[in-house]
Amino acid sequence: MKTVLVIEDDIGIQKQLKWSLPDYELVFAADRASAMSQLRRYEPAVVTLDLGLPPDAANASEGLACLNDILATQPECKVIVLTGNTDNEHALKAIALGAYDYYQKPIDVNVLSIILARAFKISELEAENRALKSAGMVSNDIIGNSEAILKACRTVEKIAPTEITTLLLGESGTGKEVFARAIHRQSPRNKKPFVAINCASIPENLLESELFGYEKGAFTGANKTTLGKIECANGGTLLLDEIGDMPLSLQAKMLRFLQERVIERVGGRQELEVDVRVICATHRNLADMVAQQSFREDLYYRISEITLTIPPLRERGHDIAVIAKALLHRFNQEFNTQVQGFSDNALQAMLAYPWPGNIRELQNKLKSAVILADSKYISAEDLGLASQQIKTDTLRKVRELAETQAIRHAYTLANGNLSKTADSLGITRPTLYALIDKYRLHDLRNTETEV
Repeated sequence: MKTVLVIEDDIGIQKQLKWSLPDYELVFAADRASAMSQLRRYEPAVVTLDLGLPPDAANASEGLACLNDILATQPECKVIVLTGNTDNEHALKAIALGAYDYYQKPIDVNVLSIILARAFKISELEAENRALKSAGMVSNDIIGNSEAILKACRTVEKIAPTEITTLLLGESGTGKEVFARAIHRQSPRNKKPFVAINCASIPENLLESELFGYEKGAFTGANKTTLGKIECANGGTLLLDEIGDMPLSLQAKMLRFLQERVIERVGGRQELEVDVRVICATHRNLADMVAQQSFREDLYYRISEITLTIPPLRERGHDIAVIAKALLHRFNQEFNTQVQGFSDNALQAMLAYPWPGNIRELQNKLKSAVILADSKYISAEDLGLASQQIKTDTLRKVRELAETQAIRHAYTLANGNLSKTADSLGITRPTLYALIDKYRLHDLRNTETEV
């Protein structure tokens, strides 16, 4: 059973929570000293904190001090601050200090239960992410705890110790090279070189010599023998980025290298053995290119022994906010700025925007916003996303919609019989009547049938 530390000096509220939250083990504290004692004893993932603690129950100074002590002792703890109806100023100050969320009294246990469940879920995801990082599964550059990114990282963990040729697929800016480096760091080759070459950025007539090297005198200007990228990666890992842009004329030579692990320098006659792990990446649809005969089918199957698709930023949910905060910290250090965070409209705009350029676009927008921001908090306008603001429904509206839909669905399945409707919903008939009145579903009563 999950433990919640309840820091509350009101005995009545303590009893209310004890009997209303049977799914949790509640431990109580009535002041800052006992709260810290309970925190060290139970190490709870989630804490509820009444800001009006003695000896300063009329104000929030003791509660805010307690919040600071909790986060200094257990930074990962999710602290839900409980405040009075008109105490928005102290609630916002608590959030600025690091509180997870706040809830205004009087307490509605159903709403508080949702907040607690969400806090535990976030805590579990963060704990899993920390575990993955400590196991070496996620590099410092792969940030996020969405299911899509965690699935990709678990794949990295499985393929890294092997020598299998990996194809990384993903839109431009999703971090394909970052994933390739993560595979290299977790592989037995991590002490050897990691060499990347972008096949789209080098002219076709130079790409072969860049990859395979050339002998002295092989062509005009070849004044000395020069190693190619493949030889430079000997013993380590070679990333062939944007391999979908590799000229068809060079693909046959690349296929031979992948099959035989031998190369010939341009202008040379000697075969050279090379021990290299190969990772390929592209934003193109290679299967379509094979069908159009612009990419060799045999090479396609050779480089895609295993394929890892990296999700675009728009499919990673709240990872966007997590990545943005990490980038903000990095850019503050890089530019010696003191931007503290993001305004609400900036966070909403970032979550609503589709990010066609993915993480690279997010980096660029944040970099300029950090430099140009006039306040301590980046706004949607600073990001150039003012037109992307969204309206968030309140929890009450979301709950009303969900319960209304559930009641109507059960009513339909019960052929208009309210007794059967209540049974299928797991509630009593009087409770169902109360919900019908609450949500003004009077048409259900008017058409009730008895079976």
